[in-house]
Amino acid sequence: METVLLYILGVLIVVVGLALSIGLHEIGHLLPAKLFGVKVTQYMIGFGPTLWSRRKGETEYGVKAIPLGGYIAMIGMFPPAKKGGKVQASSTGFFNQLVQEGEPEKKPGAMATMVDDARQSSADTIGEGEDHRAFYRLPVVKRVIIMLGGPTMNLLIAVVLFAVLLMGFGTAQASTTVGSVSECVLPATSSRQTCEPTDEQAPGAAAGLAPGDRLVSMNGTPIDSWDQSTEIIRESPGTPLAVVVERDGTEQTLTMTPKLTERYVSDADGEIAEDAAGEPVTQQVGFVGIGPAGELVPQPATAVLPAVGENIGAVVHMIANLPQRMIDIANAAFGPGERDPNGPISVVGVGRVAGEIASIDAIPVNSKIASMLGLLASLNVALFVFNLIPLMPLDGGHVAGALWEGLRRQFAKLFKRPDPGPVDTAKLMPLTFAVVVVLGAMSLLLIYADIVKPINIFG
Repeated sequence: METVLLYILGVLIVVVGLALSIGLHEIGHLLPAKLFGVKVTQYMIGFGPTLWSRRKGETEYGVKAIPLGGYIAMIGMFPPAKKGGKVQASSTGFFNQLVQEGEPEKKPGAMATMVDDARQSSADTIGEGEDHRAFYRLPVVKRVIIMLGGPTMNLLIAVVLFAVLLMGFGTAQASTTVGSVSECVLPATSSRQTCEPTDEQAPGAAAGLAPGDRLVSMNGTPIDSWDQSTEIIRESPGTPLAVVVERDGTEQTLTMTPKLTERYVSDADGEIAEDAAGEPVTQQVGFVGIGPAGELVPQPATAVLPAVGENIGAVVHMIANLPQRMIDIANAAFGPGERDPNGPISVVGVGRVAGEIASIDAIPVNSKIASMLGLLASLNVALFVFNLIPLMPLDGGHVAGALWEGLRRQFAKLFKRPDPGPVDTAKLMPLTFAVVVVLGAMSLLLIYADIVKPINIFG
């Protein structure tokens, strides 16, 4: 019962953290919009039916039923059609279509109706005497600031969370404490991973080393890092080593003789090196069969921004390869394929990971908290990068539209041409609709995959 409650607690922590991240993202839009005088009619967390709302001034603040995003509603998001148009009934029966004077009236197509509906809906938000407060009326720079406010807020959240994680808790590193002791010696190329009664006892176990022992010195050399002890062991096959360990607060001296055995060679990235034929490279080195215990080592402030940058790079790489990754996820969800543990997951997958972290007894409490912070920090990095994609309805799409408008006006000014006016971003509504459909399909696929074939982060 306790495990179930901890699992639920982990899920709730991430849900609340995600909701707060979304709420702060929208505040990143809200504050500059109000500062620049744009009328904001709604500030909502979630989509669908409204669960709770309260009006303060001219803005309604509320929470909706589906916590998969949020939005603020600003009046006049789209500029009106060209001057000189007249109104014609649209195919939906609810909106009107503008056509140029002198042109024959035509029955509008679905795309034209979609564009016109968006334009009309935007116009309907502007009350009498409020046109000067419309979003599209703002200078390009101010519109860009408003739209970048949300992603910037997620970036700041990520920086703060990574700072707490790295400086307050630290990163997991190998300590000088023994974490595991092998019972026997098996070559790296062995087809089995368990010991048989006839197998030779591993030197570490034979010497009496036990998990929890802290390495103090080897043959008189003080041990400051696990890599240092590994290097001594690898270079001393057949040579007895006097090993001083600290056990239960007292120091003990043990004698350990590394055995010459076959081990894989690792490259600079820690991966198993391969030869020209693609076969793993091995070497004969000293081996005793002990492994380190991990520990959290606090990092300096200078490590925070590089960690954020590395995370951003990983998300950009994932998005750049998203089509292939979604194909792989579909193959895994509907076939025998395996999920990539470093691949994208849905909010369902994130909640499951959080629940697992919180409910596993073997993980210390401080490590659980650190893992939760890391999860939320990575989510905010993903929100930052994803929202910068230059496609409507994402923030990056609005930024791209504003920048294109500014570029057109600069060219017009340079060549002494009339001001071309605002860019009619309503014409992008068909593309926006397509993007929404694709994003929705990807979300449903990820949710399905996280249910039928979830990623197991703990193997």
